[in-house]
Amino acid sequence: MTTLNALAAIAIAYVALLFAVAFFAERAARRGRGAWLQAPIVYTLSLSIYCTAWTFYGAVGSAARDGFEYLAIYLGPSLVLVGWWWGLRKLVRIGRSQRITSVADLISSRYGKSNLLGVGVTLLAVIGTTPYIALQLQSVTLSVEAFQRGNEGGGPQLTALWVAAGLAVFTVIFGTRNLDANERHHGVVMAIAVEAVVKLAALLAVGAFVVWGISGGVSETLARIDASRLGEWQVNSGRWVGITMLSAAAFLCLPRMFQVLVVESDSESQLAMASWAFPLYLMLMSLFIVPIAVVGLEVLPAGSNPDLFVLTLPLSQGHNGLAVLSFLGGFSSATSMVIVAAIALSTMVSNHIVMPIWLRVRRGAASVSGDVRQVVLLSRRLSIAGVLALGYLYYALSGGGSALAVIGLVSFTGVAQVLPAMLGGIFWRGATRMGALAGLTVGFSVWLYTLYIPSFGSGTVMPAAWLSNGPLGIVWLRPEALFGFDGMDPLLHAVFWSLLLNTVAFFGGSLASFPSPLERLQGAQFVNISQARGSTRSWLQGTAQTEDLMVMAQRILGATEARALFRREAVRQGQGDALPEPTPDFLESLERRLAGSVGAATAHAMIGQIAGGSVVSVQDLMAVADETAQMMEYSARLEAQSAELSRTAAELRKANDKLTRLSVQKDGFLAQISHELRTPMTSIRAFSEILRDTEGLTETEKTRYATVIHDEAIRLTRLLDDLLDLSVLENGQVSLNLAERRLEEVLDRAVSAASAEGSAGLRIERQRGQEQVWLTTDVERLTQVFINLITNARKYCDAPEPVLQIAVHSSPEGLSVDFIDNGSGVSLEAQDVIFEKFARVSDQKAGGAGLGLAISRQIVTRLGGEIAYLPDRGGAAFRVTMPYAPALAAQ
Repeated sequence: MTTLNALAAIAIAYVALLFAVAFFAERAARRGRGAWLQAPIVYTLSLSIYCTAWTFYGAVGSAARDGFEYLAIYLGPSLVLVGWWWGLRKLVRIGRSQRITSVADLISSRYGKSNLLGVGVTLLAVIGTTPYIALQLQSVTLSVEAFQRGNEGGGPQLTALWVAAGLAVFTVIFGTRNLDANERHHGVVMAIAVEAVVKLAALLAVGAFVVWGISGGVSETLARIDASRLGEWQVNSGRWVGITMLSAAAFLCLPRMFQVLVVESDSESQLAMASWAFPLYLMLMSLFIVPIAVVGLEVLPAGSNPDLFVLTLPLSQGHNGLAVLSFLGGFSSATSMVIVAAIALSTMVSNHIVMPIWLRVRRGAASVSGDVRQVVLLSRRLSIAGVLALGYLYYALSGGGSALAVIGLVSFTGVAQVLPAMLGGIFWRGATRMGALAGLTVGFSVWLYTLYIPSFGSGTVMPAAWLSNGPLGIVWLRPEALFGFDGMDPLLHAVFWSLLLNTVAFFGGSLASFPSPLERLQGAQFVNISQARGSTRSWLQGTAQTEDLMVMAQRILGATEARALFRREAVRQGQGDALPEPTPDFLESLERRLAGSVGAATAHAMIGQIAGGSVVSVQDLMAVADETAQMMEYSARLEAQSAELSRTAAELRKANDKLTRLSVQKDGFLAQISHELRTPMTSIRAFSEILRDTEGLTETEKTRYATVIHDEAIRLTRLLDDLLDLSVLENGQVSLNLAERRLEEVLDRAVSAASAEGSAGLRIERQRGQEQVWLTTDVERLTQVFINLITNARKYCDAPEPVLQIAVHSSPEGLSVDFIDNGSGVSLEAQDVIFEKFARVSDQKAGGAGLGLAISRQIVTRLGGEIAYLPDRGGAAFRVTMPYAPALAAQ
C-alpha cells in the first residue's frame, strides 16, 4: 500500500518536473530557440485542458450511471474542430489582429470596446468557473482519500488547501512572466502538453489493465458489457443532442479553452493539425471508459464511488504502481485546467475590473510618473490567488457534497451564455452593444434561476417552496418548469430557456438600438477580418502629446520595449531620432499594442485620457452609407477612405510632381519634334532648290548637295520610324520574328552598329564568357534596345574617359544584361520619368526626340522582359531582364 507520505513525495516530484519543463521552455523561448514550442502537436496537446478531472474520473462515473451519454461531452468539441474549422480560423485571426487577451476582451472589443460588457462577461466567467475549480480540488482530494484507508492525514479540506496553494504559486510564476497576454506562455503551454501525455497514458494503462488483466481479453470484456445494464441503455435523444450542443458551445466559450485555442495560437497550421489530431486524442481518452465502468461495477463492493473506478480498480487488485500512475493522470487533469483557467480569469479580472477602477480613481494617471506595469502584474497575481481561493472556499462551504457532481454541466451552461454575443459579433455587423448586454443579462439571469442556484439543493440557497410552487406561488415561474414546461430534464430545461431568451434579447436589442460609429467600425473589422487591414481610425491628430504617450507606454510595456516601439514609428514617419507624430494611425497602433497588456477597453480609456477622448464623428458617413448600400459600408471603398491620409497625400504629391514634369517634358518633346522635323526638311528644301535653280554647278558640288539631301532624308526617316515604332508598340500591333540566337552575337551587332553611329569614343568592357547564352527572341528588336542603351552612354556619360560595362547574369528563370557607365548617372528627380515618351535626361546633350528609352521599354515588355534603372551604381545603370523560352514572350 502506498503511504500518504510516499504519495505526497511523488506528487511533489511530479510538480517539480512540471516546473523544470516550464522553466526550460521559457528559457528556450527567451533565447530564440523555442521554434519547437510552436509545433502544432504542442498546441494540439494543450487543448487537452478540456479533459479535466471531471472527464478523467467523472466520465467513468457518468458511464456507470447514464450509459453512453458521456460520449456527447467528447462529440461536441470534435464536431466544432472537424466541421467548423473555418470559424475557428476566423476567431484566431481576430484574436491576432485585434490582440485579444480573453473571451471578455473579445466581446468588449467587438462592441465598441465597452468595458461594461467586459465586466459582465468577466463576472459570468468567474461565477461559472469557480465551482468548476472547486470540482478539480475535490477530485484531487477524493483521489488522495482513496489511498488513505485508515492512514492519518490532515483531512480533505487541508489537502485541498495545499493543492490550491501549490497551483497558485505555479500559475503566478509561469503565468504572469509576460505582461502582454498575446505573448505565448510557453512554459505553461509546454507543461500542459506534458500533462496531456501523462493523463492519456494513465487512462490507457488502466484501461489495458482492466481489459487484459482483469477481464481476460477483448471478447470477454465485450461479453461483460453486453451482460451489464449498459448493454440495454436507451438513447435519450433530447439529452444527447443538448449535451453535444452544450459541450460544443463550452469548447468555444470556456475561458481556459479560449485561452489556449485563440490567445496561445501562433499560426493557422497549428489549428489545421488540431482539427483532426484533437478529436483523435478525445477518442483515445474515451476508448476504455465503458470497460472500466462495467468491470468496476462487477469487481468493487456495492456502493463504491464510480467516479473513482479509474483509481480504485488498480488498488483493489494490488497494483499500487498503476494506481499511482492513475493518480498522476487525474492530478494532471485537475491541475492543467486550474492553471489555465486561473491565467485566463486573472487577465479578465485585471483588464476589465481592476484597471478601469484604478484609472477612475487616479484620473489623469495615464500620463504621470509611476509604473502601471507593476500594477497590472500585481493585480493579475492577486487575481490568480483570489480565483483559487474562491474555488477552495466554494469547496469548503459546499462540503464537497453531491452538489459538485453536476457542476461540470452547470458551468458549461453558464459560460455558454456568451455564445450568441460571440457568434453574432463575428458574423453580423448589425449586432450592437445594447443587444449583447441584453442577451448576456437575460441568459445569465435565467441560468442562475433555473440551474445554478437549484444545483445547491432544495432549501440551501433557494426556498424549497420556490422549487415546488414557484415564487409567491406562481406555478409557471417554477425554476425547473419555467412557463409551464413541466417534465423536461432540468439541464435541458435550463439550456433551452437560457439560450433561447438570450438569443431573442440579443437580436431584439440589436435591432432596436443603433450602434455607435466605433461599434460599426469594430464590427467591420471583426466580420470582414480576412479583408480588413485598416484601423478603426478613432483618434484625432494633434490632441495628444507624444511625450505623454511615451511615458504611458513605458509604464505599461517597460522602458526598452516602449522606446523601441516609438523609434520604429519615428523611422516609418521619417522623423529620424525624434519622437513620432501622434497621428491617428500611430494612436491606433499604440492602442492595439497596449491592448495586449491591459485589454482593449482599458487601452482605449488610457489613450482617451491623454488624447482628451476625442473621436472622429462618422455619424454622417454612416447615414450616407446606410442610405446608399449597407453592404458596401466596409467594402474596399471605405477601406480605401480610411487608409493613412499622410501616405495618400504623399503619393498624390509624388504623382502630381511626376505629371508636372511629364507635362514640361511633353512641351519640350513637341518643340524638339518640331525642330527635328523642320531642320532636315529645311535642308532638303534648300539644297534641292540649289540643285534645281543654279546653273553651272560642278559635279563635286552636285554630289555634296545631293549627299546633304540624302543624309537629312535618312535623319528624317529615322525620326519618323521612331514615332511609328512607338505607336505600333504601344498599340500592341507589332509582330515578333522569333529566332534562336546566342546573346554574344546580339551584343556584337549592337556594339558595331552603335560604333558606326559615332560611339567610337566610348570604351566598352565585356565578359564574353558570360555571354554564351542561347535565347529565343526577336533579334532585330533586342539589338535595337541594346543600341539605344549604348548610344545613351555615349551621349550622356560625362566622365573624362567614358567606359561602359556590359555584364550578363544568368538564372533558371532567365537572364539579365546590365549596362553601367562611369558617369554621374541620372538625377534622382528624373529617375521615375526616364522611360516616358516625353522625357529626356538633358536638353543640352540630347541629339534626338527622346524616344529611345520609351521604345526600348515597349520592346522589352513585348518580348516578355523588363527594363529598369538601377540607382546607386556610381553612374547610369540599366538592367534588361529577359526570359529564355519563347513561351515567356508576349505574343
